[in-house]
Amino acid sequence: MKPFQKLDGLVAPMDRANVDTDAIIPKQFLKSIKRSGFGPNLFDEWRYMDVGQPGQDNSGRPLNPEFVLNQPRYKGAEILLTRDNFGCGSSREHAPWALEDFGFRVLIGPSFADIFFNNCFKNGLLPIKLAADEVDALFAQCHGSEGYRLAVDLQARTITRPDGKVLAFDVDPFRRECLLNGWDDIGLTLRHADKIRDFEAKRRIAQPWLFA
Repeated sequence: MKPFQKLDGLVAPMDRANVDTDAIIPKQFLKSIKRSGFGPNLFDEWRYMDVGQPGQDNSGRPLNPEFVLNQPRYKGAEILLTRDNFGCGSSREHAPWALEDFGFRVLIGPSFADIFFNNCFKNGLLPIKLAADEVDALFAQCHGSEGYRLAVDLQARTITRPDGKVLAFDVDPFRRECLLNGWDDIGLTLRHADKIRDFEAKRRIAQPWLFA
């Protein structure tokens, strides 16, 4: 998992409430347990004018010019503004995989579905909860200013707007430490690799029949 410390990134606004995980990555693409390769089908039914299928070449598919992420001003965005209850629906981990593979590192909104919120931290995404009025102000500024960027500092737990205003956010200390260091669940376990190897070596001696 890639560490996250600071990001000065372009912002894209997803001005819809209750965006569920099937909208984020439709069910027909859940055919792999690899974490990569889902970005081209992020928000598939909204991004394209036709229906996508697994393995389809997306380069020739007609894009929906009305969809926000297809607008040139948001190309390369790394921060996604969201509305209430983003990530609701089924608990597919493919949703944060698709968002991260597309290029997003930070999500900012007033609320997130619990399981999706937890999965984000485990897959290198930083979901930030802010008060509704603060999110409203970010949407207004983003809509009104092309090339709108925010500076996110995970260590300091702050978001700095272009006008210099600093917004503070809360994040669980353990989750923050994991993101700062790039530790997913496997990475946390491998921190104790020496102890694991020592345990296995002793177990082979004490219970050799288990390894016959």
